[in-house]
Formats: sequence, C-alpha cells, structure tokens
Amino acid sequence: MTKNIKITVGLIYILCLSLILYGFLIFIDVTQLNNYSYIRDKTQFLIEIRDKNLFWFSILFFLFSIIWILLLGFATPISLIAGFLFGKVYGTLISVFGFTIGCTVLYVFANQYFKNLIMERLSKKISKFKEIFNKNEFFYFMLFRFAGGGGTPFAIQNLLPVLFNMKVKNYFFSTLIGLFPMVFILCAIGSGIETIIENNIDPSLITMIQNKEILFPILGFFAVLVFSFVLRKIYFKK
Repeated sequence: MTKNIKITVGLIYILCLSLILYGFLIFIDVTQLNNYSYIRDKTQFLIEIRDKNLFWFSILFFLFSIIWILLLGFATPISLIAGFLFGKVYGTLISVFGFTIGCTVLYVFANQYFKNLIMERLSKKISKFKEIFNKNEFFYFMLFRFAGGGGTPFAIQNLLPVLFNMKVKNYFFSTLIGLFPMVFILCAIGSGIETIIENNIDPSLITMIQNKEILFPILGFFAVLVFSFVLRKIYFKK
C-alpha cells in the first residue's frame, strides 16, 4: 500500500470520527449527563423522530452502525442504544446485521491494504489464536466471537482473521452467529431502560434491578460471561 493511500485513509478516518464527535457534542450537553430530566427529554426527542418515520430512521441507524464499526468503534453502546430505540428483537436484527457487515467490510479492506502492517503488529502477540483457527476457521471464530474474543478488544477481533487469511463467507456467518447472543442481551437491557424512562419511573439502581425487563437480561449477560470464561479456558487458554 502506497504512502499516499495510507495518508488518504487516515484523513478520511479522522474526518468521519470528527463529524461523529461534532454531531454528538451539538446534540448532547455533556455537563447535563447526570440530569435525569435532561436525558429523558433528549431520548423522547429521538423516539418522536423514530415514530414519525421508522423506516428511514432504521436505515440511518443501520448505516451508522456499519460506519461506526469501520471506525473501530465498540459494539456495546450501539447495541444498548438499538435496544432502547427499536426494542430487543428489531434492535438486535439491526445491530447484528450492521455489525456483521461493518466487520466484514473492515476485514476485506484491512486484508487488502493493511495485511503486512497487521502481520507485523499482531502475529507474535496472538499467534496462539492463529494455530486454533487454522483447525476450523468457521467454528473456532464463531466461538471466539461468542466468548467475547477471549478478552481481545472488539476492533482487534475484527482484524485478527487477516493473520490466517480467513474466507470472507466464513468470516461473515461466524460473526453473524457469534455476535447474536450478546447483542440480544444488550438490546434487551436497552429496551428495559427505555420502558423505565417512558413510564417516568425513578431510574435508581434498585428500581432497575427489580424491573424484570432489565433483571433477566442482566442475568443472561452474566451467564454468557461465565460460559465465555469456560470457552476461553477450553479453546483459548494460553
């Protein structure tokens, strides 16, 4: 990859990230994030926009999810927001497909233009994963996703298959299946939070825990964490 292309990609990345940050700061007053009334009003504004045109709002959120992943963003906050805005089922579908497409596009792009750089930076640090995935790339990468990447940051998870030149089809479907359980749980938590705010219930920690729409997903979240820990011990131990 030529130096000019690297510079261009870097500038595009900085520009996109700056635009997202600028839009966030325009919409949100960070000094009011501890003010429940302020947060309720802002969320109500988004819900009103959603209700006016659900189709286009969904499309925009879907595209934003893809772009966010391309910018090496975290999946957790987007999953919570998706559940809050669209409910646990619809929010899960939007998030999982958006994340999967974003991850796949990122993987194809990185494999095409940044393979040497990734090999140089990551091959020694996570060589153990390469040995595992070469046995059955689809199955083990699906488990790897489900296990939260064995403690690996989400952005690194997306780039890891570059090390063993994973087939795009296997990457796509193993990511789609592997991300689904945790994304569903996070969307369910977001949906429960939306119910609390919509009903103007006191959002205290005790109240939220007592709410079944939040309690059960949280229990599911810890169950997945325990299961992920077991998977890491079995398949991804050092």
